[in-house]
Amino acid sequence: MKASGSSFHTVTEKPGLKATREQLERIYHRYRFAADYARAASVLEVACGAGIGLGYLACSARRVVGGDIDEVNLEIAKGIYRDWARGEESAATPEIIWLDAHELTFPDGSFDLLLLFEAIYYLAKPELFVTEAKRVLNRNGRLIIGTVNKDWADFHPSPYTHRYFSVPELYELLRRDFSSVVLYGGFSIPEPSRLQMVVSALKRIAVRLNLIPGSLAARTYLKRLFLGPLRALPAQLQEGMTDYEPPVAISAVRPDRDHKIIYAVATNGRT
Repeated sequence: MKASGSSFHTVTEKPGLKATREQLERIYHRYRFAADYARAASVLEVACGAGIGLGYLACSARRVVGGDIDEVNLEIAKGIYRDWARGEESAATPEIIWLDAHELTFPDGSFDLLLLFEAIYYLAKPELFVTEAKRVLNRNGRLIIGTVNKDWADFHPSPYTHRYFSVPELYELLRRDFSSVVLYGGFSIPEPSRLQMVVSALKRIAVRLNLIPGSLAARTYLKRLFLGPLRALPAQLQEGMTDYEPPVAISAVRPDRDHKIIYAVATNGRT
């Protein structure tokens, strides 16, 4: 199933894009979480985008492959890691390839760890991706999916999406193919301040009226207006660049309304 990826770069977090502190924290958070599973492992990141996190994983992994369907994203990622071998003391120089998430072009059992961050909702047939993920993982390999929580009160959809998953829906998607599935919540939702309540209310109105811009670049102007100064995203993540609070295990059988981000860690144990 070959799909067009000609527009995904407009919704991709790229180097230089202006972002809020929390947006940067979320990017670091997903790769810091994955790094605990990536040590000395062969890792494939599907829908790697501009590859911001690949170098971070490569510092401890045995092999790192990043694949994306968007040619613009791939060119950015290739540029970032073109001089990696000379600039970093790491044997795991990131490999950048064109890849369709529905057809993973690798032999059975090729990887120890497979990652899909903030992309499950872009897939036309996520169940096909899950089956492919199981196939290319080794006997005890793991699949980690990270996604925005659609049951978060301030959730709003992005362009080009097909379907967002709740915690129970994500669990059901994975349990058919994987022997163990554990769900985690990240970025707990605090009691809002008065200002945050106003911003939240305005955001919900904008979502209902379809006023939220589609591209990340266009959304930057709204963020600057409501959230203050922004920071440029780096080309590569660095250890300790933001605070890190590990995600917490949550129930897989009921919707979660206490976290902005959900992760699923699925372990391959079936023949």
